[in-house]
Formats: sequence, structure tokens, C-alpha cells
Amino acid sequence: MSEKKSIILEREYVIPLKRVYFLQRTKRAPRAIRFIKSFVKRHVKAEKVIISNKLNEYIWSRGIEKPPRRVKVRVIKTEDNVAKVFLIGE
Repeated sequence: MSEKKSIILEREYVIPLKRVYFLQRTKRAPRAIRFIKSFVKRHVKAEKVIISNKLNEYIWSRGIEKPPRRVKVRVIKTEDNVAKVFLIGE
């Protein structure tokens, strides 16, 4: 049987994506995803970061050139050192 992983910590962050706008326009959305992953790794001390589909769709909603300037996310870290990132309304 599969065991449910217990939650170690749950936090909410506002991630500023201002730095992403200093790149070429055609690389902004993929860079925003990578920046979110590195931000979560740095703040939660997780080895692996999983981004939800809703958050990914929100980043890509205005295309590759114009990701949002900031994102409100909820991060859940489990005991196997995996952090899952969700959009606040999700």
C-alpha cells in the first residue's frame, strides 16, 4: 500500500519575476519557471521542486514574451524533501 507523505512545512510566498524581464523576450516564460524552481529550492531547502499545472498555465497565459511580474504561490514540503508549488487560488 502507498503511504501518504506527511507535510513538514507549508508556506505562502510572493515571488517577484522582475529579473526575468532583463532577458530576450523569447526566453522569459521558460526562465520564469526556472526562477520559481530555484527560488523555492533556496527558501525551502528542498532537493526536488514540482510545479503544478495551474501555475505553469498562469505563467504561460500571456505567451512566452510577457510572464506576470509577480506570482503568489503556496509551497508544501513533504518529508521526502520534495516541494510542491501551487498557485494561491488552487
